[in-house]
Amino acid sequence: MTERPMPTEEGILAFHKRCEDFYPADAVDADIAQQRAWYDALCAAFDAPPPEGMVKEDGLVAERIPIRRYRPTGIRTSTRLYYIHGGGFVVGSLDSHDAICAELSEAAGAELVSVDYRLSPEHVWPAAFDDCWAVLVALLREGRPVVVIGDSAGGNLAAGIVLKARDEGLKGIVGQALIYPGLGGDLVSGSYVEMADAPGLSTADVAYYRDVYKAPDDATHAFPLRATELAGLPPAFITGAYFDPLRDDARAYAARLILAGVPVEYREEKQMIHAWLRARFMSEGAKKGFAALCDAVRRMANP
Repeated sequence: MTERPMPTEEGILAFHKRCEDFYPADAVDADIAQQRAWYDALCAAFDAPPPEGMVKEDGLVAERIPIRRYRPTGIRTSTRLYYIHGGGFVVGSLDSHDAICAELSEAAGAELVSVDYRLSPEHVWPAAFDDCWAVLVALLREGRPVVVIGDSAGGNLAAGIVLKARDEGLKGIVGQALIYPGLGGDLVSGSYVEMADAPGLSTADVAYYRDVYKAPDDATHAFPLRATELAGLPPAFITGAYFDPLRDDARAYAARLILAGVPVEYREEKQMIHAWLRARFMSEGAKKGFAALCDAVRRMANP
């Protein structure tokens, strides 16, 4: 039996243990209501107060899609950030990534909008994608530049709507930041094999989430790595975690974007596991990775 791949950084190991106290490794075997209850408790455990003076306002797009707007005290740009949360298309909400959104908004000196898209299995492909797309269109129609950001499943949705915007000639996206994104890798090679039993996310988990989401194989916007042409996309910041079955999706997409002539900044967090954004107050590696993300987003929003 092969040894389970594990990082050695004490902070990220402590983070992983704390996560498993709330969200067991076999969580995907539980019913959806239980998964969401565990995930909500996990998110609450890592919550943090907003930066001083931060204003938050909840609203709706198209009278049905919940969003949350963040306004920091020191706005330095007209560009807005658009954040799409992770959670395997199954869990997550406006609250699950609230602190992360607030801190990104503050760091960039930019307004941020997050979206509460419909979740699977109640709403399969393309419901989540359509919700995220509708919010993007609404933001761009207001005539201000947008940086699209997403982690994990949110990274998938972010990359997909950016692709669709290019395909439809929609202008105004000045950057995309993809954080340990799942982009449609083959599940049977590279990191999907090497990190099949990585802490925090297994290849079996990835397969489960894809099955629940039910995007057809020919839906290019659901599997951005399968797009035949990537030229003409906005500059990208892509960060992957070494101990993550999704690692090679990030590597491969960054490489293909570079070959297509797209400006790319790529990082691979060598001691990190999937979902390390939440570990930014426990792990030195996560703290540095989050600082790099904030810096990249700030530069995209303040050219």
